[in-house]
Amino acid sequence: MSTPVLLTGGTVVDPEAATATVQDVLVQDGRVAALGDLQPPEGAVVLDVAGLVVGPGFIDLHSHVHSVAGQRLQAFDGVTTALDLEAGLMPVARAYAEAAAEGRPLHYGFAASWAGARAQVLLGIQPDATLESSLAVLGNPGWQRSSSPRELADSLGLMEREIGEGALGIGVLLGYAPRIDPAEYVAVARLAAAAGVPTYTHVRELVEADPTTPIDGSEEVVRAAAETGAAMHHCHVNSTSRRHVDRVLAMLERSRAEGSRVTVEAYPYGAGSTAVGAAFLEPSLLGRWDIGPANIVMVGTGERIRDERRLLELRATSPGEPCIIEFLDETDPRDLAVLRRSMEHPDAMVASDAMPVSWPDGTHETREWPLPPGGSTHPRTAGTFLRALRMMVREHGSWSWPEAFRRCSYLPAQVLGETTDAVHGKGRLAVGADADLVVLDPERVTDRATYSDPTLTSEGVRHLLVDGRLVIRDGELDTSAYPGRPVRA
Repeated sequence: MSTPVLLTGGTVVDPEAATATVQDVLVQDGRVAALGDLQPPEGAVVLDVAGLVVGPGFIDLHSHVHSVAGQRLQAFDGVTTALDLEAGLMPVARAYAEAAAEGRPLHYGFAASWAGARAQVLLGIQPDATLESSLAVLGNPGWQRSSSPRELADSLGLMEREIGEGALGIGVLLGYAPRIDPAEYVAVARLAAAAGVPTYTHVRELVEADPTTPIDGSEEVVRAAAETGAAMHHCHVNSTSRRHVDRVLAMLERSRAEGSRVTVEAYPYGAGSTAVGAAFLEPSLLGRWDIGPANIVMVGTGERIRDERRLLELRATSPGEPCIIEFLDETDPRDLAVLRRSMEHPDAMVASDAMPVSWPDGTHETREWPLPPGGSTHPRTAGTFLRALRMMVREHGSWSWPEAFRRCSYLPAQVLGETTDAVHGKGRLAVGADADLVVLDPERVTDRATYSDPTLTSEGVRHLLVDGRLVIRDGELDTSAYPGRPVRA
């Protein structure tokens, strides 16, 4: 039995009902027990939240931080559930077991890894359920070729096994193997449709960037969704579409209007992050996006790559090392408008693509809080959701508070709804809902993380409850709180 928590006098937002009303919220035994004008039960923690906004905690469908350190940064960004669905981990049973053994402040979950399955079949590499080993494989050309019929059958068999072990879908890093036969993607979508789980895709290049591509990356998602009936999620449309996002979003919306189950996410930054060996960072391809080697910065060292020769050297010697890629100019109002349109698109969800925090000694984890100095990552790890709220609610007024929680909480839960009962109580705020709640100061919500200081926590999360447990109280982290539970199919 957990200690009851009574939140009094806040503006309570339920994105399912599109309401925002002043009332009290009683949390008990991991659930929202009552709403209204309430008296505290005996022994309850009573928190006055008058003037604050109370809503369902954010569900991040795209987080690669498989650590306590990274999840604590995300907690201050309002996240209560952090899922790795674009890349996934393999074997998924090991990923769940290790997270449970280590403890997590937030709920966690994983997709089956298409890239991991291909690496095992095509290269004989046994995945170890870590992102570090996954990044190391990305730049290896051996897994980027098309599969033979036997190899495809074997990799599909591995993914099917992973779904049986609880994977929340199939994560498809198609952009990292952009020349493969499009028939393979359709086969993966057929498997997902048969298993009743979504695909989560990092698309291959758009035709504007690579006229020789076997198929336009975003169009491929649309075609496969229409052909197979699978639920298909288009990851970080902002970074894969860049200045062509209007064309891509219009195509995705047409497919939805025709009945396809296509969903989309975006994050509010003009720079992405991946392994420097990624196929789309081949020097000869950069000019198609109006960028060059100098738009790539190594995360661990801060090195801005000076020329093509240095980029080729890093891709050959350290292909798995993370880097930041500046694909839009955040100081240019025209590029910021492009970025904002990806966030404003109807039903576009917020998702972070959060990356691990690494320190100069090579470690990726610590339970020390505040985090030790010198940690490197992309600022989206710490700031995505509150940056989105600052931009879209406070500064531009594009979203109301119910709309903001719909995009950050409710819609992500709906994506997962067919796959697992574990999310049926998430993403909404009503009696019986899961007690995964965030309490925000509406006048202060903002990101603080920067590219030069990326582990600064966001500002404005007053309280955060995960499974009814206060992980953040009065803006302070409870370092003993590890209430995170697995979210599995």
